[in-house]
Amino acid sequence: MVEFSFYIRILIFTMSDQSQPLDPAAPAPESSPASHEQQAHASDSSQAPHSVDASLEDPLSKALADVAVLTAKVSELQDQYLRGQAEVLNARRRADEEVSKARKFALESFSESLLPVIDSLEAGLAIKEATPEQIKEGAEATLRQLKSALERNKVIAIDPAPGTKFDPHQHQAISVVSADQAPNTVVSVLQKGYSIADRILRPALVTVTAAA
Repeated sequence: MVEFSFYIRILIFTMSDQSQPLDPAAPAPESSPASHEQQAHASDSSQAPHSVDASLEDPLSKALADVAVLTAKVSELQDQYLRGQAEVLNARRRADEEVSKARKFALESFSESLLPVIDSLEAGLAIKEATPEQIKEGAEATLRQLKSALERNKVIAIDPAPGTKFDPHQHQAISVVSADQAPNTVVSVLQKGYSIADRILRPALVTVTAAA
């Protein structure tokens, strides 16, 4: 009977202890290390998508910025190319105009230098009863005017002296003759040649000695 009463008291004490409310001021039970690891893993898992998105977003932003820079550079180069092409076309047009003007004015200058020659010829022909001496003097004066006009326009006579070494670029040999002078040299000039600005208009016709 005593033992039964003791068991009843223990049971009542146990039930009263379980039904007692928790004290808010009481310290919370310590969690185990395993629970900490689980919570950390869950936190990392929840934040992982954001970090992946950020890692993908940074290279994309950089690539877009690089594309914008390159696009601007391409536009700048295209503009420079178009400007350069326009300058080349303008320079070519100006050069063509200058060449055309140079040819025109060169012909004008040459024609103007020949006008005194025409005047002298017409004045000589206007004399009805000219003596041979007057005709000769007039012809010589007109020839001097013509030579002067040609020289002013850089037309130079090719008239090699006897003994000059034969030059196939300026001379044309008509015949080979015997002469008391060095071989392959000019003996006489049958017709003068002419050059303009170092360009041969026609070679001088000459006779030459035989080559050695």
